Amino acid sequence: MQVYFDNAATTALDPRVVEAMVEIMEFNYGNPSSIHAHGRQVKTIVERARKTVAGLLNTSPSEIFFTSGGTEADNTAIARGILDNGISHAITSPLEHHAVLHTLEALEQSGAIKLSLLDVDRLGRVDVQQLEQLLANNPRTFVSLMHANNEIGTLTDIEYISALCKQYRSIFHSDTVQTMAHYVHDLTKLQIDFVTGSAHKFHGPKGVGFLYINHQTKIKPFIYGGAQERNMRGGTENVYGIVGLAKALEIAYSEMDDHQRYIQGLKDYMIAQLREHIPDVRFNGDITPENSLYTVLNVSFPCTDMSDMMLFSLDISGISASGGSACSSGSDIGSHVLQAIGADPGRPSVRFSFCKNNTREEIDFVIGKLKALCLEKA
Repeated sequence: MQVYFDNAATTALDPRVVEAMVEIMEFNYGNPSSIHAHGRQVKTIVERARKTVAGLLNTSPSEIFFTSGGTEADNTAIARGILDNGISHAITSPLEHHAVLHTLEALEQSGAIKLSLLDVDRLGRVDVQQLEQLLANNPRTFVSLMHANNEIGTLTDIEYISALCKQYRSIFHSDTVQTMAHYVHDLTKLQIDFVTGSAHKFHGPKGVGFLYINHQTKIKPFIYGGAQERNMRGGTENVYGIVGLAKALEIAYSEMDDHQRYIQGLKDYMIAQLREHIPDVRFNGDITPENSLYTVLNVSFPCTDMSDMMLFSLDISGISASGGSACSSGSDIGSHVLQAIGADPGRPSVRFSFCKNNTREEIDFVIGKLKALCLEKA
C-alpha cells in the first residue's frame, strides 16, 4: 500500500480542477493583457476567477491579487507593508514559516526595522499579553502571525489579534496558507490588512496563490515590469493556475463542513490508535480540536534510536510523511518550530497531514508499520 500523509506540503489536484484548467489550456490561450478578442476573452476569465475568490472570502475583487504562491504573497505583504507605510518596528513569533521569518530578518539586518519575537509555550501558543504590551509601547507596528502553524497545527486567534492591532493602529498580516479553504475567512468581519493563500494546499495547482490587501492599506508593487494585477504585480498572469485556484477554492467552500468532520475524524482516530499501540507516544503542539488545525498531527515517538531514520523507514514502507516543513527539505538544520517549543530533540518527530482522500484503512496500515518500527528498536 502507498499512503500519502503529507498534505500540508501539497495536495493532489481535484479532478474537477484539472478539468477546468484543461478547458482553458485548450481553448483560451490569449494573453489577458492583449486588447484583441482573444486577449479580452482571457481577461474576462481571470476577472471571473478573481470575483469567485473575493465572493467566497466576502470581500471586493479589487482587494484580491494573484501571485505565484504563498511565499511571494507573504514577501509582498511584509516588505511593501513595512517600507511603504513608514513602519520601524515589527512583531512576529519564532514559529512562523520562513517566508515570513526570513523576510522580517532581512529587513532587520538592513536597518529598516527593529524586530521583536513573541514568547511561545510548549503547545506553540503565542503570548498575547506580551503582544499587547509591545503594541502599547510601539503603536503603529507591523504584526505578522500565522493562523495555524504548518508543522504542529496550533491555531492562533487572529480575530482577537486583528482587533488588538486595530486598537493600536498597527498593520496586521496573517499567513493563512495552511487554513485557507479549510476554514471560513470572512474578510468583512476580520479587521486585517493582509492574508495569503496558495492553491496547492487545497487541491489546486502549484505555482499560484493570492494576496488579499485591505483597501485601506496602501502599498507599492513588489514585482515591476507590467501593468498586470491593476499595476500591482508585473508579469503575464498564470491564467490556467488562476482558474484552477478559483475552482479549488469554490469546491472547498461548498464541501467544507463535510470535509472538516471527516478529516477531524481521521485525526482523532489516529491519535487514539497511536495512544493504544505506541507506548509513551507524545504530540507536538495543541491537539484539542478547538485549538488545532484538523489536517495536521505532529507525533513524537519514543524510539530514540530512530531519530535519523524514521522518515526514511516510513518511506521504504510506502508512507509519505514529513519531519517538518517541506520548504526546508534538504536542510540539515532541525525544525525551528520544534526547537522553539522545546520539543525533545532526541525523539523523532513526524508530521502526518490529512486530506479528504485519506482513509482509516491507511491509518491502520501506518500504525502497523510504526508499531513494528518502535518495537524493533525498543
